Amino acid sequence: MTEESACKIVALPGDGIGPEVTDAAMAVLSVICNRFDLTISVDHHIFGGAAIDGDGDPFPDETKEACLAADAVFLGAVGGPKWDAAARQGGARPEAGLLALRKALGTFANLRPTRNVPGLEHLSPLREELIEGLDLLIVRELTGGLYFGDRQEGQDVAEDTCRYERHEIERVVRIAFEAARERTGRLASIDKANVLATSRLWRSVVDDLHREEFSDIEVSHILVDAAAMKLIQDPGSFDVIVTENLFGDILSDEASVLAGSIGLAPSASLGGKGRGLYEPIHGSAPDIAGQNIANPAGAILSVAMMLRHSFGSFEAAIAIEDAVDRTLAKGILTADLGGEVGTSEFTDEVIRQLAS
Repeated sequence: MTEESACKIVALPGDGIGPEVTDAAMAVLSVICNRFDLTISVDHHIFGGAAIDGDGDPFPDETKEACLAADAVFLGAVGGPKWDAAARQGGARPEAGLLALRKALGTFANLRPTRNVPGLEHLSPLREELIEGLDLLIVRELTGGLYFGDRQEGQDVAEDTCRYERHEIERVVRIAFEAARERTGRLASIDKANVLATSRLWRSVVDDLHREEFSDIEVSHILVDAAAMKLIQDPGSFDVIVTENLFGDILSDEASVLAGSIGLAPSASLGGKGRGLYEPIHGSAPDIAGQNIANPAGAILSVAMMLRHSFGSFEAAIAIEDAVDRTLAKGILTADLGGEVGTSEFTDEVIRQLAS
């Protein structure tokens, strides 16, 4: 991104702690854009449960139009028990807005990195020697599979259809191969090919792309249950993981806590044209909303991913990541990491680190 170009961003604070971490992320974004002479425009819109309350629709037309016109979209969090109860009576689910947003933006690949901050290995639930140097990336297919298949709901019988087409698998696997090529050249493809037809198609596509375009990459196929165990037993054996929608949702949440807390985990959802959706993966956590105790690190690091993937501002992205690392290394920790620092205090320290 050049000095003359503008970042046109739509922010969707959403529900629960979403507004708090969105405020933190946008504050850091403003500082970093000033530091690197980047022009920024942020437009806030209602989304999720907040939009159901205000508009009756989790993804109102006005919000959709703004997102489609933006260069990138930032999301805080969606959902909560309030709307879950209403949905059981036939009301709209906030999560339906998220699925519709991903479909509207065409973001078919979800990137979720998990990285250990040096010196903070003790925060992991695993032994420190298993976490030291941990740096893995999960690439999750985002717009297919059970999440988007036909479904039937009922009191006695329910049905969800898992469907994948070759082109859907090819495009996300290609992104994973390219990521592996930029890292250590290792790709683990996760499936359940001993049971599922979609997984056997998935494995076939991976093998075809490996043979035809990415023969320089070391590929392994791992069944999802074995992969879930290996993430705990030997997480450092992974570099890039690619998998389908449901498996990716579960495994990336499992991987996110390896570094100490799901509150540290950012994500980027990408399509083919540079525009992306960026969000922390921690969820809305309504039980702590409004208390200034949420960890904003995942949201702030999602801004770094936005600058890297949607705007090509690699130096700005690295600056944010370094500032978060230095903040954590100083022992500035929120409650989920065993500390006593609030959301605003953590954010203020990251901003101070950016100025140092």
